[in-house]
Amino acid sequence: MRTVTATRYVTPLREGGSLPAIIEADDDGLYVLKFHGAGQGPKALIAELIAGEIARAIGLLVPDIVFVALDPELARTEGDPEIQELIRKSAGLNLALDYLPGSIMFNHAADKVDENLASSIVWFDAFISNVDRTIRNTNMLLWHRNLYLIDHGASLYFHHAWNNFIEKSRDPFPFIKDHALLKSAGSLKNADEKLSNKITLELIGNIISSIPAVWLTGNPSFSSTDQYRDAYIKYFIERLENRKLFLEEAVRARSILL
Repeated sequence: MRTVTATRYVTPLREGGSLPAIIEADDDGLYVLKFHGAGQGPKALIAELIAGEIARAIGLLVPDIVFVALDPELARTEGDPEIQELIRKSAGLNLALDYLPGSIMFNHAADKVDENLASSIVWFDAFISNVDRTIRNTNMLLWHRNLYLIDHGASLYFHHAWNNFIEKSRDPFPFIKDHALLKSAGSLKNADEKLSNKITLELIGNIISSIPAVWLTGNPSFSSTDQYRDAYIKYFIERLENRKLFLEEAVRARSILL
């Protein structure tokens, strides 16, 4: 995973609850920055990182993800006190997605998605427990006629309370009934067969190992970052082994819509 340094705060994206922003980095690229000092803190960034890289590994499109070093001195050039405070609170390592210029938000009423792609996205969102891909907020962008998935910070909600996390890995995820693409997902069982084979222990281990250690602190449930990482790995392996539960729930929820 690349690390870039933020050189200029361009503009806030106020439609996001945690006030993400477009920034310019030292590689001259533009990125949508997610601040570790906002909202749910580093856990939202961890969810964004894990979910985004799993999606990429199973063949779904996600903007490139980078780590961003943020100097609190950038706050001095901002007139908005809220933004100044957010930048100062987020000094250090943050996360960003590549900015896709000219992209438009997916419109579930007007834009059509292939059955296989819709099924893959629904399966993926059930696997990562993503509550935030609904008709009200699709979190999908159309860019050069391709569909990109964004904003996964609300997924993996189990990690906000680590008690009984193995039991939580068996959650059938009833929120899938609200998924924006559920009605179009007519090949869920095929998606399960195809995608589950791509998620290996090695893949999960590599993704979890990329989480910055500074984001894995302050949790009394774990005595070390290694123990913290192991818990994430155990969760995902259990989730994968028990995927029948969320697959059946998605199939059931879709049958009600038809």
